[in-house]
Amino acid sequence: MTEQQWALPDEAATHALGVRVAEALDGGLVVYLRGELGAGKTSFARALLTALGVGERIKSPTYSLVEGYQAMQRPAWHLDLYRIADPGELEWLGLDALSDPAAVVLVEWPERGQGALPAADLELNLGYDGLGRQARLQPKTPRGERLLARLR
Repeated sequence: MTEQQWALPDEAATHALGVRVAEALDGGLVVYLRGELGAGKTSFARALLTALGVGERIKSPTYSLVEGYQAMQRPAWHLDLYRIADPGELEWLGLDALSDPAAVVLVEWPERGQGALPAADLELNLGYDGLGRQARLQPKTPRGERLLARLR
């Protein structure tokens, strides 16, 4: 499966990438967001959710762990698992709704929820590159491949 790399010199570029991914969606998608603290995971998620039509304030789920939204007649979920020490802690969150194939699911720190999350269609790895950032998008399923093909 072919990956794509994007230079993100500033926050506006991260926002633009989130909008482009939202515009390329043709259904649900599970995205694992990886990167160090401050790499732009939440900024990307906010841009994507806003572009999907979420009209309310998009909060960081750092303390709530999960925030749910309605985005263009589809459910959308944003999870931040940074504070999770063991995937078993996620049982009480009722994550069954994440398996809806129409849902958009964005997961920050997915390695902390290993085994309790739906499989990723796409992994977005954000890293520092000088004063800016770099994004690497890796498809993990045919659905992720189709999305990346539409981004080209």
